[in-house]
Amino acid sequence: MPPMNQKLRILLVNKFYYPRGGDCISMINLEALLRRMGYEVAVYAMAYPKNMPSETARYFASEVSFSGGLLEKLKAANRLFGAGDIIRSFQRILDDFRPNIVHFHNIHSYLSPIVVKLAHEMGCRVVWTLHDYKLLCPAYNCLCHGKVCEACFTDLTQVLRRKCMKGSAVASALAYGEALWWNRRKLQHWVDTFVCPSAFMAQKMRACGYDYTKLAVINNFLEKEKFDVLSQPEKPEPVAEPYYCYVGRLSEEKGIRLLLDAAQNLPYPLYVAGDGPLAEELRRAYASERIHFLGYLSPQEVVHLVRQARAMVVPSVCYENNPLSIIESLCMGTPVIGSEVGGIPELIREGDGTLFRMGDKEELEEAIGARMSVADTDRQAISKRARARFSEERYWQELKKVYGIEG
Repeated sequence: MPPMNQKLRILLVNKFYYPRGGDCISMINLEALLRRMGYEVAVYAMAYPKNMPSETARYFASEVSFSGGLLEKLKAANRLFGAGDIIRSFQRILDDFRPNIVHFHNIHSYLSPIVVKLAHEMGCRVVWTLHDYKLLCPAYNCLCHGKVCEACFTDLTQVLRRKCMKGSAVASALAYGEALWWNRRKLQHWVDTFVCPSAFMAQKMRACGYDYTKLAVINNFLEKEKFDVLSQPEKPEPVAEPYYCYVGRLSEEKGIRLLLDAAQNLPYPLYVAGDGPLAEELRRAYASERIHFLGYLSPQEVVHLVRQARAMVVPSVCYENNPLSIIESLCMGTPVIGSEVGGIPELIREGDGTLFRMGDKEELEEAIGARMSVADTDRQAISKRARARFSEERYWQELKKVYGIEG
C-alpha cells in the first residue's frame, strides 16, 4: 500500500469496456464508485469499436476475433496462451500507471491470464472477480449439450470427449489446452483474492481445490444513479390486465422454453423482453394472445415493464452466479420467481418471491399462478430489503477488506 499521503492507484481489467454483459457492467459500475471515492483509476481492455472512450485506450490489447479468417483465428488462439502483443501492452500500463491494486474481471479468450502473472510479478495486490465458471469448466458455463455438467471438475479431458465448446472438436481442444496451461496451481499463486459474487460460486471453487482463505463472497451492487432510480417508491400505474414478465437473453440455458411452455397453460399475459439466438424460432412457435415478444427494450423501457409486473420470472437451467436482473427487480419492489439453481436461491429470500425446482414446468406454473393471485404485494418492503443488500455502501465495506484498506 502507498504512504498515507499518496492516493491509492487501482487498475481495472476486463476484456470489453462497454455495457455488453453483467461482467462489463460490474466493472464499469466499480470504476464509477472508485472515482467517486477519490482513488486514481485506470482501465485496461481489448481494443474494440463499441468500447466507451477511455484515457488509457492507447494501452489496450489489439482486437482478436475467432470468427475471422485463418490468420485472425490463429492470432486469437495465440492470445489464449498469452502470446502476441498483450504482454507488451499490459506491461506498458503497469509501468506507466504503477497500480497498487489490479482488479481483474472477465479476461479469458479476448485477453489472457498472462496479465494476472504480470500484475503479480509487479508486486501489486491481485484481485479477481469471477463472473462465470471458467476456472472450473473449460467451456465456462457448466453446461454440456443443454444440461448442467460438472464432469470437468474432476477430469478436464471430458471437454474433449463431449465437445462442450460449441460442439466443435477444435474449440474444445483449445479450451482444454487453455485450462491445462492456466491451471489452479498457477492462478492461485498469482491471485491474492478471488471475489465470488455468490456463495454458490465460492462453494464450487472450494470443492475444486481452491484455497478457501483466498475466496471472498461479495454480491454484485447497483451503481448509485440506477440504484436511486430503481428504488424510488412509486405507486404502480393501472394496467389493463395484470401480467408477469421475462427479461433476458433468449437462449437455451436461460430456460426460456420452459417458461413459454408453462405460459401456454396459464391465463395470464406474459411479456418477453430480450433478444438472442432463439428469438425468431420462439416467436414462430409461441406467439399468441397471451405471450407477447417485445424484442430489445431500452433500460428505461425495461424499468417500466418490470416495475408494473406482478412478478419477473428467471427460469434458468444453468448455474447462474449473481444475476443483476434479479437484483434490479427486487430493488424495484417486484417479486421474482426463480429456478432453484446456482446463486439464484441466495437472492430470493422469504417475502421476495418464489423458488421452483429447476426444469419443473408444473412447479413453475403453480408459482406463477400463486403470485398472479396476489394483488397487494408489499413492494416497498421488498425494495427496502434489496436497497440494504445491494447498495454501493454495502459493497464497498466488503471490498475494502479485500483491497486491504483500513477504516
